[in-house]
Amino acid sequence: MTASPNAFQKLLHQIVMLRPATVFFAPWVHRLDKTILKLTRGEYAVSEILGWNIIQLTTLGVKTGQLRTVPLVGLFDGEKIALIASSFGREHNPGWYYNLKKNPECEVQYRGHSRKLIARETEGAEREKYWRLALDNYIGYEKYKEHAGRRIPVMILQPKS
Repeated sequence: MTASPNAFQKLLHQIVMLRPATVFFAPWVHRLDKTILKLTRGEYAVSEILGWNIIQLTTLGVKTGQLRTVPLVGLFDGEKIALIASSFGREHNPGWYYNLKKNPECEVQYRGHSRKLIARETEGAEREKYWRLALDNYIGYEKYKEHAGRRIPVMILQPKS
């Protein structure tokens, strides 16, 4: 299971989840993480300062048909990885969500290791379990839900069976 952030990281979360901070950082955090991940060969990301496991998700773009890689918070549960499609509380789901819905086969890189997985959207009790795990990791998802005014999807990535 994903470890909970420590007290200092939770303090940082209080700052990060403020609307002005989110608006400022949302367009830049993926670029920063992508750059640091590239420089460190997938070992580190800036967002890990906040106690998050940052994965690199590669999907097939719905519109372009091109491979797209984006750094995301990955919530680990054994062989499964949960992803929260919060888009920083924006009104729309993130592009990677639509990519996974159309083409569920994906690749995840984490700490220099890569594996192929299949994505599916969660519902019911399973969704609630992973939503709670997400909130344990970052309470800001509740604020994002309020700002977005939509039900935030929770995706599970798991090995092909």
